[in-house]
Formats: sequence, C-alpha cells, structure tokens
Amino acid sequence: MPQSRQGAGIKRNSIFAPYHIQPFMKILLTGATGYIAKRLLPVLLENGHEVACCVRDVNRFDKSRFNSQKLSLVEVDFLLTRELARIPEDIDIAFYLIHSMSTSRGKFEELEAISAGNFKMRMEQTRVKQVIYLSGIVNEKELSKHLSSRKNVEEILYSDIYALTTLKAGIIVGSGSASFEIIRDLVEKMPFMIAPRWLNTRCQPIAIRNVVEFLSRVMMKEETFNKSFDIGGPDILTYREMLLRFAEIRGLRRWIRIMPVMTPRLSSYWLYFVTSISYPLATNLVNSMKVEVVCKDNDLAEMLGIEPVSYNKAIELAFDRIEQHQVLSSWKDALSGPALEKGLSKFIEVPVYGCYKDFRKRKVSDTGKALDKIWSIGGDNGWYYADLLWNMRGFVDKLAGGVGIRRGRTRPEDIAAGDALDFWRVIYANKKEKRLLLYAEMKLPGEAWLEFIIDQDNVLRQTATFRPTGIWGRLYWIVLLPFHGLIFAGMIRNIAKK
Repeated sequence: MPQSRQGAGIKRNSIFAPYHIQPFMKILLTGATGYIAKRLLPVLLENGHEVACCVRDVNRFDKSRFNSQKLSLVEVDFLLTRELARIPEDIDIAFYLIHSMSTSRGKFEELEAISAGNFKMRMEQTRVKQVIYLSGIVNEKELSKHLSSRKNVEEILYSDIYALTTLKAGIIVGSGSASFEIIRDLVEKMPFMIAPRWLNTRCQPIAIRNVVEFLSRVMMKEETFNKSFDIGGPDILTYREMLLRFAEIRGLRRWIRIMPVMTPRLSSYWLYFVTSISYPLATNLVNSMKVEVVCKDNDLAEMLGIEPVSYNKAIELAFDRIEQHQVLSSWKDALSGPALEKGLSKFIEVPVYGCYKDFRKRKVSDTGKALDKIWSIGGDNGWYYADLLWNMRGFVDKLAGGVGIRRGRTRPEDIAAGDALDFWRVIYANKKEKRLLLYAEMKLPGEAWLEFIIDQDNVLRQTATFRPTGIWGRLYWIVLLPFHGLIFAGMIRNIAKK
C-alpha cells in the first residue's frame, strides 16, 4: 500500500488549525514569492510562529496581505555569497523551497547546486535545528535533469550541524499550481487531443493542502530528522487518466489519441502553444513526465495524522477556491523574464529620454469605479477595448517565443507588485495613491511600460512608454502607431466612463 493511503479516516476542518502543541519558533522561509511558500506562510503565522521570508526582491512581496507583526523580510539572493550575512542567526527551522527550473539565468541544475551550497553554508553558521526541503519523487535510475537536480540538492543539504527532513512530491494539484493550470488548459481548450506517449506514464498526484500539512507538521518531529519521505495522494494515475478525470469533473467530453512517434521537442512545443507555460519550462516538464513518479511505502501520513485527498477532490477544492476568488498563489507570479531578475525597483522610474510615448488624459466622474476597473484589467476582464487585437498580439508573442496573453491574472479584482498580468508584470500597485505601473514581458525590440494614475483633480492619466532598441525598435513603434491610437483611446474612454 502506498504511504499516501495511510491515515485514512482522520477528519480535519481546516489546514490552518495546529496539529499539535508546538512552542512558537522563528522560521526562515526561502522562496517566499513562490507558489508553495505563499500557501505555507499563512499556516505558520496562524500557528503563532515568527517567520523571516527570504526574497530576492522585497518589492515583489506584498507584506500588507499578511496582517502580522511576526512577519519580516530578508532580501537575499542565494547565488550571491555576499548577501548571506543578512539572514538572521536566531532561527529554529528553515524551509528550503528554492527551485530554478524556469530560470533564464543559465543552466538551472548548476544554479540549484550553487544556491543549495550557499544556503547550507549559512545555515551551519546559525542556530537552526532542522531544515525542511521539498523535493521531487525519485524512483528511477535514469532521471530527468529536473529530478536529478532535486536529488543532487538533497545530497548537498545534508549536514552534521542540523537535521534535514526531505519531502518528495510528484504532481501538485491546487488552484494556481502549474500542474493544475496545464491540465485545465489542455482539457478546456482541446476537445480532441493528439498527445505524446508520455501521457501513459504513471504518477501519484497530491493536493496542495496535503503538501502544506506535511511541511508544517514535520517541524521538530524528531522521527523525521535526517530522513526523506515520498508524499502523494491515494490515487495512482496516468497523465491521460488525469486529463479524462478532470474533463469528467467539469462535465466535458474529451478524446485523447496517443502518438508514439511524437518527439520530446514536439511534445514541448505542444505544451508551450496550448498552455500558458514558457518553452524552457515545457521542455523540463516533458523530460520529467517521461519518468514514473509513484510513492515508496512509508507511514508518515499516519504518523502526522494526515488524510490524503483524492485527485477528484483536489480538483473540486481547486475550483472552489477559484470560484470564491481565494487563490492565494499562482506559479505564474513566481516567474519572470531575465530583465526583471534585476529587481522591480529598477523599473519603477519610467524613462523619459529616448522614448516614444502615448499619453492620454480624461476626466473621471466616479473615481472609485475607475480604480476598480484599473485594478481588474486583463485576464478574463480583458483590456476594455479591442480585445481581439490584444489577443492577436498575444498570439504573435507566443509564436515569437514569448509568454503570450494566456497567463491571465491570479485574482480577478486584486493586484500587487510582482503579479503576472497577461504579458505584463505589475511593477507598482498602490490603490491609495491611485497608481498602477506595468512592465511588458512580451517579446519586443525594446522595453515598454503602461501606467495609470488618477490625480487630485480626478483626471485619469494613461501613459504608454516605449524605449526602442535600434532601428527595429523605432520601426516597430511607427508600424503600430495607428493601432495604438485606436486601442489606447478606446481603453481610457471605457475606464473613465461611468
């Protein structure tokens, strides 16, 4: 019996309730802007712990969403040894949730090794008692680069100074997770799929709430010290079965035809064009999905009092979150292009010289409603004018290897710095100041900003700024100038009108 079946029959009302009485501890949470960490953080805070969140860019972390005096930020890049001293020494537990599979800064396996080595070096200088690492299930000799890197990181993190607990998960299912969004894109957009043969690979998906439970409950659990555990749900399914079950839950009829001759490159392009993921991430996922990820037996779920959630239930819970607009995190928000890896603060000051601008202003009759429209822009709400043209631009961007417009947004009515917004990234968002600033992550022969400000006279100022690169950048702006005049004029008119 797989270990993830253990603990059946134990009922809990909330994943935020403490499992057992623990003394309040100081916790270091790395990868704090990532999908998993954003789900784990509220649990740690509700259980009374003090949490220091490690982020590469403090501007990408919206501290106001967590109304807690026990939350602090540490700006540190684990690839840079000179920044490690910023990490406090008086920590009890550290979560290592750093992954680089989608990075644009080089080979991710090399970066992950450097990051893990620097983290270990700094942890051995602190008072940390336990390091908890979330890895991937490894049960085949021939591993993908992704899983091989996870295994290597685990070996690097082992230490004689602190105890290491490693939890290994396969496909994580939850609102906003990469796996969930990929499955959703495929099922909802393709009634008939001609799919690669790796769809017959078996895996053991796990609900995000179970992942959070495992992470939070192994804290200071001495039975888990210097050990690794596979964690998964009660169902062992092929990827094909996962797609068909998803369709059944959503009331859709889907047909899947497996093509044994589809190469990994074609499979990567298939995922890239049909879903909202980047091509590097698609390539790494395809290589990983060819490897079977099924849990080895263990009794960790029973030991911790965790009831594994079925795949069907995990899908239903994810849609409950989406329908209630309670998606806490999305994998899309954790990613960004190479330019933004310099930090959001580098782009807050919109350039003035050497730029083309489209500036428009319009009197606003109802400031509150106009702000609501601005804060709801993009995603399913669209861009308030010529959405067909926006979608065409997104399609062209996808053909050029960009992010495209299908990323959407995590929350329909709330937005914060660092969030992904179609093919834009939110650089600054302050509703009290009535200012929203976006930076383009689409493929461009230059750089682009889009800014909305409502001034004290209730005048909406909308500015599109483009800083071209070379002659191609100038030609790009000139060619699109008629479209800009149409799109930006219609957009500000519809935002400002009552």
